[in-house]
Amino acid sequence: MSLPPLVEPAAELTPQEIRRYSRHLIIPDVAMDGQKRLKNAKVLCVGAGGLGSPALMYLAAAGVGTLGIIDFDVVDESNLQRQVIHGQSDVGTPKAVSAKNSVAEINPLVQVNLHQERLDSSNVMDIFSQYDLIVDGTDNFATRYLVNDACVMLNKPYVWGSIYRFDGQASVFWSEHGPCYRCLYPEPPPPGMVPSCAEGGVLGVLCASIGSIQVNEAIKVLTGIGEPLVGRLMIYDALEMTYRSVKVRKDPECAICGKNPTVTELIDYEAFCGTVSDEAAEAAADATITAAELKAMQDNGESFYLVDVREPAEWEIISIPGAVLIPKGEVAGKLSELPQDKPVVLYCKSGVRSAESLALLKNAGFADAKHVQGGVTAWSTQVLKEEPLY
Repeated sequence: MSLPPLVEPAAELTPQEIRRYSRHLIIPDVAMDGQKRLKNAKVLCVGAGGLGSPALMYLAAAGVGTLGIIDFDVVDESNLQRQVIHGQSDVGTPKAVSAKNSVAEINPLVQVNLHQERLDSSNVMDIFSQYDLIVDGTDNFATRYLVNDACVMLNKPYVWGSIYRFDGQASVFWSEHGPCYRCLYPEPPPPGMVPSCAEGGVLGVLCASIGSIQVNEAIKVLTGIGEPLVGRLMIYDALEMTYRSVKVRKDPECAICGKNPTVTELIDYEAFCGTVSDEAAEAAADATITAAELKAMQDNGESFYLVDVREPAEWEIISIPGAVLIPKGEVAGKLSELPQDKPVVLYCKSGVRSAESLALLKNAGFADAKHVQGGVTAWSTQVLKEEPLY
């Protein structure tokens, strides 16, 4: 559907701006009026990571007058494979600061506001209220629901994107004109069901594909051109090189934008989405050991069966000596192969998948089973500090 422009045009463009944006100005659909609207626009990027990197770079290049960046993380070497707004010299620098420096190189005419804090229920309304449109580049379900609910309550449009391995999705959610994120995903997936990019990986260039689509949609909404992805979900398969669009209808029973909303204020989104299931948390409560304790068990010659529940590709990067590989999805089918005469110790990358697997073992009668807090990441950073991280 075509929508009216989101923002009013600025009074004028300077000669410098006319030279810089000349390729926009000669497009009839954008022209002087559209570029003035971009100049007057205030856009917030939630996250300066995989999706935020190309989004910020192209929003800046397009001439969006004010960009907000909210990110509390620092640049890590593992980010550089896909987060192209950062460089090698930025490792250890706050991502928001690094991104601002890159934006200044791309377009010094853009005003950049930094929000170096974790987005949560206590600050989201104040931050979002300063901007016309939100670009969501988050990678976790708790923040996605937070962004959605805040935008619905503030009646602000936001451009959403999601990436995983070779697959990407994008849409524009604006409850005034169409569905919201909860209309598409009323409930978060069960904890541990959907791996994060840190656990499952992502093809670096996929970030550019989806991030640029997000900017394309942002420009359309801001200037009122074309037909934004309101009420449509764009699905991209990089392996098959296919795009397809799926209609998304507004849910009249939606918990926040429906006829009788049950979500009328911001909630505890971490609790709503959860990191591990209640069953896993209960199983791990008295059956968790540290990486240092695992090393001590090995050094003392204790008898136990060490199981790595990650995927084979992760196993090839690093594994703990003495472990056997049984991916989480195969644990249920291999319970009969696990020893009954000694404790089973599980680990994964960070402790989430091993906690879920631990619950499975506990229910199957492996009362002495344990899992390693922090997984192989803790092993790399606390025990054998020369081992690679991923």
